[in-house]
Amino acid sequence: MNTEQLIKERANHACELCHSTVALSVYEVPPVDIPDTDTCILVCEVCKSQLEKKEQLNPDHWRVLSDSMWSEYPAVQVVAWRMLSRLRHESWASDLLEILYLDDHHLEWAKKTGDHEQDGAVSFHQDSNGVRLHDGDTVVLIKTLDVKGSSLSAKLGTVVKNIKLVQDNVEQIEGKIAGQTIVILTKYLRKG
Repeated sequence: MNTEQLIKERANHACELCHSTVALSVYEVPPVDIPDTDTCILVCEVCKSQLEKKEQLNPDHWRVLSDSMWSEYPAVQVVAWRMLSRLRHESWASDLLEILYLDDHHLEWAKKTGDHEQDGAVSFHQDSNGVRLHDGDTVVLIKTLDVKGSSLSAKLGTVVKNIKLVQDNVEQIEGKIAGQTIVILTKYLRKG
């Protein structure tokens, strides 16, 4: 049996965090050198998107950690600790975090991502109206922009197709204007 099958059997074909049986996949608990049954868990799409910070945390979804944090599997305990740390501003999560015990080795693993040092908020690329942007979207400039290092001037109303999000800065996107790829601040555009 392969690793994925073993994890599904172990989890009884349910998310090891919230117990959902819908849209399940194997999640490698970072950092992972070689994925195996000790470093992976079975999660639903809702848990995975919040774990990977692709969606905002929904504190009510994670209340089930009061049950799953007692799992016999260290990878589940580590993820529970990380999520409770991200939700520590919620009184119930803070209370659970105080009673969750991880041995030194697993606590070190849990701290490697730095989730315990951050709040639970996740930032996304948004246009000037607060609409979320995605790779491949079409946007419209809401201001005429002079492109630094070029004689190009991007006029108000210019349509920029197939944008690319700048991964380490939620205030910037990349797009082509007049055949030239430029970086544009999200506050100067709206989704088209």
